[in-house]
Amino acid sequence: MGRFENKAVVITAAASGIGLAAAGRFAAEGARLALCDIDGEALAARAHDFDIDPERLLLATVDVREKTDIEAFVTDAASRFGCIDVLVNNAGAGRRGRVQDLSDEDWRHVMGVSLDSVFIASRAAMPHLVARRGAIVNVASISGLAGDGGNAAYNAAKAAVVNLTRAMAVDAGRDGVRANAVAPGLTATPMTERMRAAPKVMEQYEDRIPLARAGAPEEIAAAICFLASDDASYINGVCLPVDGGLSAWTGQPVWRPRRG
Repeated sequence: MGRFENKAVVITAAASGIGLAAAGRFAAEGARLALCDIDGEALAARAHDFDIDPERLLLATVDVREKTDIEAFVTDAASRFGCIDVLVNNAGAGRRGRVQDLSDEDWRHVMGVSLDSVFIASRAAMPHLVARRGAIVNVASISGLAGDGGNAAYNAAKAAVVNLTRAMAVDAGRDGVRANAVAPGLTATPMTERMRAAPKVMEQYEDRIPLARAGAPEEIAAAICFLASDDASYINGVCLPVDGGLSAWTGQPVWRPRRG
């Protein structure tokens, strides 16, 4: 028996990276899964890797920028499984640029994928979560906890996700629904592939991350599953950095006294 035996878990953007790793972890712990992604073919191909009965799996092609798509997906998940116990809002997107460089389309794309989808999916799922005293886990970012150079839209969207999580925790707590977030640092996903392929960039990251490496999607998934589980039954409204210690450091040079 796993922590999520027979529980219904809904995950957005589950075809790769953190979403895929979370789906695999929930499946291994006994969950029934409703998964969506804008790339439905990739999602279907990767879902074959899960050791899960097809009757316990719902797959959907969803553009999370489209309100009707998300709402229909959540409704279908609740209808298929009779309930929703966990919602993982994982979808995110970035468009590089300073405020003066970003177009309206860039801004709206990032907000639509990274923020609006969290609001819409949470609103649609909330009655089902209240009925089950369930949990929401939002995938934010350490970029929502501080600013990055040339990343204004993503910084703003993820910061809003962090505070929306807190607001939902306050509002839904008395209904028995917990809302928490994880804030990944650099993680080995398709979204960061180009960055990780640049040796100089990685050297800088390794200098700044106390664990001196990128995280694995499975490590973020472990934190997501913890926050969604009864092991975290009294944790509500937190944003948990999963970043190898990067956000623990002021960024000041490391001073090491000479020996001898």
